[in-house]
Order: sequence, then C-alpha cells, then structure tokens
Amino acid sequence: MVYYNIFISHAWKYGEAYARLVNLLDQAPRFQWLNWSAPSDKPVIPDGMVVPDRVVLQAIERKMSMAGCVLVIAGMYAHHSDWIRSEMDLARNLRIPLIGIRPWGSQRMPQDVLGRTVEDVGWSTDSIVGAVRKWSTPR
Repeated sequence: MVYYNIFISHAWKYGEAYARLVNLLDQAPRFQWLNWSAPSDKPVIPDGMVVPDRVVLQAIERKMSMAGCVLVIAGMYAHHSDWIRSEMDLARNLRIPLIGIRPWGSQRMPQDVLGRTVEDVGWSTDSIVGAVRKWSTPR
C-alpha cells in the first residue's frame, strides 16, 4: 500500500481548519497518508515545558524531515504567524515541496505564502490530493 507522508503547517489559533483538513484527507478515496504535523493536542514539546524557540524548531524539523510534502493552510492569518513562516523556511531548506491551500471560502492568499509554494490549490479533496500526488513521493 502506498502512503504519503505529510506535514501540515497551520496556526494553532485556527485549529478547526487543521481538523477539517485532516478529516478531508482521512476521507479521501484511494488515498493513504501519515500525518507528521504538530497539532496543539500533540505538540512537539510537552505541555508546560519551556524551551528556546530553536529547540522547538529543531523538533519541528525532525518531524517535517519525514514528510514528502508540506501543506500550508494559507488563510490571511498565515501572514501574521512567525511559526508558519519558520515552517515554510524549514520546508524550503529541506527541499520539501510546499503546497498552499486556500481556506474554504477564501479568495486571497498572503504574498509570502504564494511566493514559496510549488502549487496553490482550493479547498477541495480532488485539488489537495492531486497536488500531493503530483509533488510528493509516496513511501
């Protein structure tokens, strides 16, 4: 069976968009994937532990390095998230394709996301899965 390893870059403040995307990928027909993301309920650093940002970035890098592509939920909030920008930089440095996803109902994406992605897609199963298949190497 073929699996796609995916890291989803997202803002924890907008966790409902992350949950909808995970559900969309889980329900996609004939599509198997492994989630290498760092959602708020499974942070890379245990709750309550205070560490420097570089340690958090190193932990994110370890997870992201397992991914064949990175999906970024590119709502306008992404423009204001230092962590999302850092994750996009990590993807570029690791040479992992970055796919931008416009949130449901959104027409615009931040320029700093558009300038970093290999492809930008709308919020639909076919377009997201198609981009993952196109840019990611399955394992």
